[in-house]
Amino acid sequence: MSLQIDLNCDLGEYDDAKEWQHDADIMPYISSCNIACGAHAGNPAVMAKTIEMAKANKVQIGAHPSFPDRENFGRSKMDFSISRLKPIVVEQIQCLQSLVIAQGAKLTHIKPHGALYNQAATDQSLACLLAEITAEFDQPLSFYGLANSAMQAACQQYGVRFVPEGFADRSYTADGLLLARDKKGAIINDMACMKQRVITMIKQHTVTSVDGIDVPLYLETLCIHGDHLNSIQTAQSLHHALKRAGIAVKAPPLIL
Repeated sequence: MSLQIDLNCDLGEYDDAKEWQHDADIMPYISSCNIACGAHAGNPAVMAKTIEMAKANKVQIGAHPSFPDRENFGRSKMDFSISRLKPIVVEQIQCLQSLVIAQGAKLTHIKPHGALYNQAATDQSLACLLAEITAEFDQPLSFYGLANSAMQAACQQYGVRFVPEGFADRSYTADGLLLARDKKGAIINDMACMKQRVITMIKQHTVTSVDGIDVPLYLETLCIHGDHLNSIQTAQSLHHALKRAGIAVKAPPLIL
């Protein structure tokens, strides 16, 4: 069986639609994108422009909802009741969906952002809320989330197609979680190291943690952060490295 991986990137994380060139330069090297829905970054004009570029590049489109936290780019832990958080997340996804439909495109998946993603990786009730939102949506959607996390278990419980995600530019702990951004070595910028880690993740289904422990890791999608240093070069280099290693860059199959 030939190897393949989805290469996804968080995009539309700016506030002026004139700043689109950065995302445009990444688009040719990825197979799916997660578009900010306005709560941590972005706005309808930026969303529309990002959808337009994704459609032109045949890149699958996902919603990237977050806690309402523009001040901290959605990366601060927040405590919301499930009943209060649900409409906040649903509204974000519906906003993006309406813009996707207006351009004759298709919304394919949901991937939470920042603190919402990280909290849902270990908080079963929050993970279940996100899985429930996905299951109840008015069209079939996949859910991108951290491999081996509470999100994976929640999606299985709610009958949602889960796409296990790994990170090219982040370090892992021994329990398979992402090392907190404020910890030394959390962000990987060394391109040679990144390429080797990614190929090992895909071919050997493991990742070496910051403690030197090999952690089992089965992936279907790999994330590049669009706001990280040299993200365009990272996307380009990883895309070509994967192909040289015999790994096709291809989005997950659509849910019909």
